[in-house]
Amino acid sequence: MMRKIVIAGGSGLVGKQVADLLARNGMDVHLVSRRPSAPSTPNLHEHVAPSDDWSAIMANIKPTVAISCLGTTIRTAGSQEAFKAVDQDLVLAFAAASHNAGAQHFITVSSVGVMPASSNFYLRTKADMEQGLRNIGFQRFDIMRPSLLTGGKREAHRPGEAFGILLSPFVDRLMIGPLRKYASTPSHILAQAIAALAIVQGEGIFIHENDSIRAHAG
Repeated sequence: MMRKIVIAGGSGLVGKQVADLLARNGMDVHLVSRRPSAPSTPNLHEHVAPSDDWSAIMANIKPTVAISCLGTTIRTAGSQEAFKAVDQDLVLAFAAASHNAGAQHFITVSSVGVMPASSNFYLRTKADMEQGLRNIGFQRFDIMRPSLLTGGKREAHRPGEAFGILLSPFVDRLMIGPLRKYASTPSHILAQAIAALAIVQGEGIFIHENDSIRAHAG
């Protein structure tokens, strides 16, 4: 049976590439979003509605796989609370709605360095998001933990991120051994890995850092 895949964050740097890859491979792909994104692939189905209405939309879609590429920056959101509302609260609401609609496989984009007790608000928020998703009880849960994302156009960078992208070709050469997980991740590589994992069978919780992301990208 063909998998029915629902994606939140399908208009962003990674999400758009994931949606296009899956649709071009013949998957039944649905995007839920708060604003129209004009999908470029004919067999992508976009559902535009306030996030409060996503549960009803997904009940009609009945997805088997749900993918969250939701994410913003504190600069774009305007405050830490507004950032948390997207990167934690909206992700968890999307996941719960997809699980209630029948999805048993969930994939989310998190971050390398996630720690629940981190003094870094960004990493602590991602850790809380991951734990909330674990508690939902998907049969399979894939956590993508890329480092600095490179390539493509982004609406905004976190402080120092643009400088990091500029230096990444040089810094990555120093990332060997245990430091390999901190090497930059091209956005198209992350998208390819997510698209590949969306059709993988199996049960459990799987964490994918740099090496695993690149291996699944093929």
